[in-house]
Amino acid sequence: MELDLKKLEVRVEELIRACAQLKGENSSLRTQQESLVAERADLIEKTELAKTRVETIITRLKSMEQEP
Repeated sequence: MELDLKKLEVRVEELIRACAQLKGENSSLRTQQESLVAERADLIEKTELAKTRVETIITRLKSMEQEP
């Protein structure tokens, strides 16, 4: 019986350590996710700006083609 209690105690301690490790990893992953979401938003904004510039250039070129 004493041996069973000791095994249970060891197992509970292992689970506590695993839980603490997972909490740390989870926190790190959340931070990384926030950073990636912000980076993605920045890239989307830059892409839209570039798209607008290219469309403007295309429009200018087309209007230059139509001039006599």
